[in-house]
Amino acid sequence: MNALLLYPLFPKTFWSFDRFLAMAGVKAFIPPLGILTVASLLPPAWNLRFHDRNVAEEPEDDWHWCDLVIISAMLVQREDFDQLIRKAVAMGKKVAVGGPYPTSLPDHALQSGAHYLILDEGEITVPAFLEALSNGAPTGVFRADQKPDVSLSPRPRYDLLQRDAYLMMAVQFSRGCPFNCEFCDIINLYGRKPRTKQNHQLLGELQTLYDLGWRGSIFMVDDNFIGNQHNVKRLLRDLIPWMQEHRYPFNFLTEASVNLAEQPDLLELMAQAGFFGVFLGIETPDQDSLAITRKQQNTRHPLVEACRTINAAGLIIYAGFILGFDGERSGAGERIEAFIAETTIPQPMLGILQALPNTALWTRLKQEGRLLPEADILCGDQNALMNFVPTRPAQEIGREYVQALWRMYEPATYLERCLHHCLAITPNPHCAQQMHVPPARALRLLALLIWRQGVRRPSLCGQFWRQLLQMARQQPRLLALYLGLCAAGEHFWEYRQLARERIGDQLGQDALVPSPPAPGISTREPVLAGAD
Repeated sequence: MNALLLYPLFPKTFWSFDRFLAMAGVKAFIPPLGILTVASLLPPAWNLRFHDRNVAEEPEDDWHWCDLVIISAMLVQREDFDQLIRKAVAMGKKVAVGGPYPTSLPDHALQSGAHYLILDEGEITVPAFLEALSNGAPTGVFRADQKPDVSLSPRPRYDLLQRDAYLMMAVQFSRGCPFNCEFCDIINLYGRKPRTKQNHQLLGELQTLYDLGWRGSIFMVDDNFIGNQHNVKRLLRDLIPWMQEHRYPFNFLTEASVNLAEQPDLLELMAQAGFFGVFLGIETPDQDSLAITRKQQNTRHPLVEACRTINAAGLIIYAGFILGFDGERSGAGERIEAFIAETTIPQPMLGILQALPNTALWTRLKQEGRLLPEADILCGDQNALMNFVPTRPAQEIGREYVQALWRMYEPATYLERCLHHCLAITPNPHCAQQMHVPPARALRLLALLIWRQGVRRPSLCGQFWRQLLQMARQQPRLLALYLGLCAAGEHFWEYRQLARERIGDQLGQDALVPSPPAPGISTREPVLAGAD
């Protein structure tokens, strides 16, 4: 069998980092770990060709060469996913699809013409698909009624990657999350009982990346790295000597729940193992909204104090925030702004709540008759209004979203947050605390950054140089981290413009006329970063 494995294009999103990646000379943020794992589950006798379309489009000859097209996608990739299926069908190729998007909305893939739906987790459903294929089945939907033992999961096919096209590599230790947040689809996809790999398994994956020549940053893509705290501590205790023996060839970024701040021993182990950052799902500082959406783990301790504890342990914080929860009071956007100003989180991801398929939120809103007819089409779009009827006016939520995003990513405000956040982080003596960029590319990135922020924009030049000198004096070991955050601003200053245009198209531009700001929130007009 000749199989063509494809990973669809991402649209421009908050996390696409388009401008920053271009400055750094890479094509994509991280590789698609799911389809690389699927590749390991396919028969050794098969001939495989893999293309991440975010790195480069596949040659047309590969379409003629293949017998089978395999595509994995998330919700946000729906447009390219649909086009790839239709192209394959038009060329007379068999199409097999999987991943979070078809697992959540299988009818979409069927409507596009996919022949085989390999849903849920591939360790169970890929073998079922292969058996059906060997028996000559022309179509099939393959689902699992249980969760696989990930300690039996094969090593991803990292050798298929064009590794130097990525900013980071990716590994996974666990699947699932013990919490019960109403809006989250992780517990629907992977369950509430975190399942972990064996320590030797993960170390073997790291050794593979090391042997392939990778040096730099790795995203531990667990949806909640500390979901099984007992097992993750065991992993870290084995990972630390491995990192020491290999002279810290990697550093790590991951996602975790805010209760990480309650575990000083775990924070210390993460620092020793080479973790430099963590993404937290903070969502909102409004305690009543957290209670409504069942995010109780964020209500046990003050969130500002939790952020400071994590910074003091040597970790940079990335965080997600959401507008549109039921019962949310007016001004939620300004309260999020104030929280971010207090915690100095550099890159807060602000979104508008979407009901995702099969979540508790989706089920409740459907029972209440509040889902919009096109709810399944709208979900997953980072720049769409709610796909349900909210409890306060959608226009008010959209306006608060645009204004908060615009003001938080006003260039001077953003750079100031980057400075103060880096000043608050305790330097880690064990590893570099930044996304690694190879030296030659780092020099190019630095030159472009100095030109754009230190020379080309008069309104930023003074601030850029003052803050750079302050960092060099007070936190020289975190200077590379600070400069990387500054460079990433080039993406966010473009993205906020795109977000305002898209939401404005849905609401009507008149709805986005500025309202009086909250005290202490900047209203300076932006220096747009689109022109070079």
